[in-house]
Amino acid sequence: MTHVIAAELVANVATVLVRQGDAVRPDDTLVILESMKMEIPVLAEVSGVVAELAVVEGEVIREGDIIAVIATGAS
Repeated sequence: MTHVIAAELVANVATVLVRQGDAVRPDDTLVILESMKMEIPVLAEVSGVVAELAVVEGEVIREGDIIAVIATGAS
């Protein structure tokens, strides 16, 4: 099963902290977004492995854009 993490606002991708294949747990920071001079961490909501990382540093993302997909292993 997979869990999709999407952007909740328009922002710049300031820092990417994980790579595809990395194991993550709830509340691990995946990326840090920057919007209106504020840094906003994007956290994993489930345990699993980063199956897809859809952003790169410096990219501008919009609300609803996929940031990452986490494979949970649950069916």
